[in-house]
Amino acid sequence: MRILVAEDEQQLSHVLSSAMTASGYQVDIANNGQEAVDQAKENAYDVIILDIMMPVKSGLEALKEIRATGNRTYIMMLTAMGEEDDKVTGLDAGADDYLTKPFSLKELLARLRSRQRRDDSYQVDVLEFGDLTLNGNDQSLESHNSISLTNRENRLLQYFILNANKELSTNELINHVWDENETADQEDLWINICYLRQKLQAIQSQVTISGEKTGPFMIA
Repeated sequence: MRILVAEDEQQLSHVLSSAMTASGYQVDIANNGQEAVDQAKENAYDVIILDIMMPVKSGLEALKEIRATGNRTYIMMLTAMGEEDDKVTGLDAGADDYLTKPFSLKELLARLRSRQRRDDSYQVDVLEFGDLTLNGNDQSLESHNSISLTNRENRLLQYFILNANKELSTNELINHVWDENETADQEDLWINICYLRQKLQAIQSQVTISGEKTGPFMIA
């Protein structure tokens, strides 16, 4: 999983980054709320962790701005004792979870493992993007007309749409679309992207997937 940690306390930020990296996660750091918003716009994350009290832009302000773009990434807020109102405000604004400082690293890592397990089986029922409607239940794609997708194409297009207008690397796509016990390489990904492009053309959609064989790729 790729995780964004937005925390202005340098020591805590370093501890969190080290622990998550040691657990096999890819970690990016933001030192204030505005940096978190900017990085969330540019990169695809599986989890975003926001401290509520940050300079330039607070965690709550960053949360609202990130959600306003349509970003559905799982967001966890870090709050201090006595900030009950902030917890409620954060959850109402679109946060998925929160941890109260001081918290146990073991608990945080356990929550991340739990989130990763749910992500492996997670599927969105219906997604809309541009002139497209993707139905994950019956694996159909609709624009001016409709067409059926394979399970792999469905998962790939879901990940593209959930991270629309972001450059996605070959490794990111393979790691999120293929299961751990499946083998896949650049050639497998390219074949599926080519099939998706053909199907987008077949239903006369204006949505395109850009990128050459080696990546990165972007849907727009």
